[in-house]
Amino acid sequence: MVGYQGMEQERRIPADSLHAFHRDLFAKAGLNDEHADLMAEIVVHTDARGIYSHGSQAVAGYIDRLLAGKINPKGQPRIEREQGAVIIVDGDCAMGHIASVYGMRAAIHRARETGIAMAAVCNSNHCGAMSYYPTLAMEADMVGFCSTNALPPMAPWGGVDRIVGINPIGVGIPSGKETPILLDISFANAARGKVAVHFQKGLPLPEGWAFDAEGRPTTDPAEGMKGLLQPMGGPKGVGLGLVVGVISGLLTKADYGTELGSLEAGANPGRDGQLMMAIDIAAFEDVARFKERVDTIVRQIHESRPMTGVERVLIPGEPEIENEKRYRREGIPIADVALKALAGAAAKVGVDADWLH
Repeated sequence: MVGYQGMEQERRIPADSLHAFHRDLFAKAGLNDEHADLMAEIVVHTDARGIYSHGSQAVAGYIDRLLAGKINPKGQPRIEREQGAVIIVDGDCAMGHIASVYGMRAAIHRARETGIAMAAVCNSNHCGAMSYYPTLAMEADMVGFCSTNALPPMAPWGGVDRIVGINPIGVGIPSGKETPILLDISFANAARGKVAVHFQKGLPLPEGWAFDAEGRPTTDPAEGMKGLLQPMGGPKGVGLGLVVGVISGLLTKADYGTELGSLEAGANPGRDGQLMMAIDIAAFEDVARFKERVDTIVRQIHESRPMTGVERVLIPGEPEIENEKRYRREGIPIADVALKALAGAAAKVGVDADWLH
């Protein structure tokens, strides 16, 4: 999901400066040094990839939930139970990002023995964009998969009640010399945050983004805010969102759909659940040969003929990977509205934010 940053006035912030600022914010909000540094790393990774809705733009909300006690700043995820390739992780109501990294690392460690392993992360919270977690598996020469439940902005196909979450997934497949395949998608055509920005700006919505409260397609952002997100691929997108949410929520003893909370009030603390899976390539195939074959597939895609008006045919995740390389060189664009929210969060925890102005 590429963000909508270009609609706002923005500033370029060096990645190192942004990392240091976020690390201080999270530390002042109560996280230990290791967790504060990890949160900063994930937020900057997300911003650098252009997934702004889950990067710096979300941090003020995270800080508020930490200060309000809805997230445990001292949370220490731990393994609760193990059975073969299955690992049950108690996230201790910590930041979902922290619990998810712990779960993926546990799955990677176990997959060295079992070939494939999955960690069910329970008692967790919102974990941000999904792209970060599969990269941990790819760095270990594994295929990474992750999924999570989410608040419901969609209805079952043919219905008008918010019951189905966009319930995203992330998949990472390592390559050799070519760009790795890194899929990070939810099952709606657009994030609700994008609808909210159009509402704030008084801009019409693109067709295909939203239904009104009666289930009719709309381009009116006010009606879209009161209504539903349109699923990707119609009933197929709703079906995928449904099964991913059920698996991610029920296997982790978490909540599903309306149990989780509401878009207006937010999620109930500790009721998110994530699945983190690692597949050890070496258990199936020579790693070098596997990566060579992925390279061949990537080159086939790159060399395929583009449609009229399309410059290049890309693989999943490639635009975001190119963004990250460029933004880490040139500075990460952060919208003024996000900088203002960050300054407010900094004031609450006593971190200097004068340099943001």
